[in-house]
Amino acid sequence: MTNQGKSDHEDDGVDRRGFLKCMAWTGTGLVWSVSGGILSSRVFGQELDRSVGSSFSFVQISDSHIGFAKEPNRDVAATLQTAVDRINALPERPDLLLHTGDLTHLSTPREFDTVGEILKGAKVGQVAYVPGEHDLIGDSKYLERFGAGTRGDGWSSFDHRGVHFIGLVNVASEGTDRGLGVLGKEQLDWLEADLAARGASTPVVVFAHVPLVAVYPEWGWGTQDGRQALSYLKRFGSVTVLNGHIHQVFQKVEGTVTFHTARSTAFPQPAPGRAAGPGPLKNVPAGRLRALLGLTSVQYVPGKSTLALIDTTLE
Repeated sequence: MTNQGKSDHEDDGVDRRGFLKCMAWTGTGLVWSVSGGILSSRVFGQELDRSVGSSFSFVQISDSHIGFAKEPNRDVAATLQTAVDRINALPERPDLLLHTGDLTHLSTPREFDTVGEILKGAKVGQVAYVPGEHDLIGDSKYLERFGAGTRGDGWSSFDHRGVHFIGLVNVASEGTDRGLGVLGKEQLDWLEADLAARGASTPVVVFAHVPLVAVYPEWGWGTQDGRQALSYLKRFGSVTVLNGHIHQVFQKVEGTVTFHTARSTAFPQPAPGRAAGPGPLKNVPAGRLRALLGLTSVQYVPGKSTLALIDTTLE
C-alpha cells in the first residue's frame, strides 16, 4: 500500500489522517520468510511451502519496557513471556529474533537481567538487538549486556542466507550531533560504506528503534537525518525497515522500501493527535490490553515480490 496521507511537516511526513489510513491496513498473524531474494508472508498457523528452497523466517518484537509497573500493564514481564510463547509455538523455528529497542524501562541491571532471562527461552537461532532511549539511561550497561560485536552506540550489520541485516541506533544521547531521532555523521558514514560493498539485488532488512521516516515529528516519531540514510538504500530492489517506539502498527511503502513499526509487548500508545502527547494509553478496557500488544513475524519465499504485513496480537 502506498501512503496517501498529506503532511505539513516534511515530504516524508504523515498527518493523523494518513497515519490512521496506514494503521488500518493490518490484520492478524504474519510469519515473514526469506528465500531467493524475495520477502513475502504467511498467516500464523499456515504451513510453510516446503517446495521452495533456502527459505527462513524471523520475528520482531519491540518495546518490552521491563521495569514498567503502572496502568495499563502492571506485569510487563508476563506479556513479554506470552510473546516468547507465541514464537515458540510457531510451526517453523525462526532463524532470528530482532528486538527493536526499549528492552527495559529504566536501564537498571535487574531489568536487563529479567529481559535477558525471558528472551533466553525463545526458540530461535539467534537474537539481535538495537537500543531504545529507555535502554541508555544514566550509567547504562546496555552495550556490555546486549551490544557484543557492535560499533559506536550499538549499530551493526550481518548477513544471513543472502539477506543483509543492518541494526541502526537513533536514540543515543551523547555527542553534539546525536540524540533521540538522530543517527549522526559517524553512523551515516559507516552505513554508506557498509552498503557500498553490496550489490543492488541484495535484499536488505534495516531495524532501528525510532522510525526512519517522519511519522509524527511533534511527538518525536521520526529520524531527523533518516532521509540521508534512506538515500543509500534507494538502489536496492528489496528493502524492509522495521522499527518500534510508537507502540502501534504503522505501515508505509515508498518504491522498493517497506516501512513497518511493531506493537509493543508492554503497553499501547495513543494515535497521533488523539492525546496531549505520547505515553502509556491508560484507559484500556478490562480484558482488552493484550489485543493492543503483539509481535511481527517474517517469512521469506521466492517468487513473490509484494509484502503482506500482518501482525499477531497477544490476545
